[in-house]
Amino acid sequence: MIGALHPGLALSIDVPGALAVSLDAHDLSEILGNLLDNAARHTRSAIAITARADGDRTRVAIEDDGPGIAADLRELALQPGVRLDEAPQGDGFGLAIVRDLVALHGGTLNLAEGRQGGLRVELSLRSAGYS
Repeated sequence: MIGALHPGLALSIDVPGALAVSLDAHDLSEILGNLLDNAARHTRSAIAITARADGDRTRVAIEDDGPGIAADLRELALQPGVRLDEAPQGDGFGLAIVRDLVALHGGTLNLAEGRQGGLRVELSLRSAGYS
């Protein structure tokens, strides 16, 4: 879907087919849809999605090559209603909703600097089969 909405965007996906998380499908769709939409709006040209099993957790990372978010503003970016840009899209609630949904399901969300200087969003979610 992201590729169709953003033609010309290089999308790299490295997710083993056997991975499963202990999360409602609608909530997972909300989480990933929001994060991918944000990445697509802020990237210059590429988004990378990776996921790996790590014991009872599944680690997911979404990384773009855009301007990123300065380290001192990352916590602020997770607050409801806060926008760090002046783009017409968005209302400043997406990352806060994602953070709350991830926490509701026993996971964590971390914002970091990506390898290409853009934003790297890291999720740690319960793997399916673990409680």
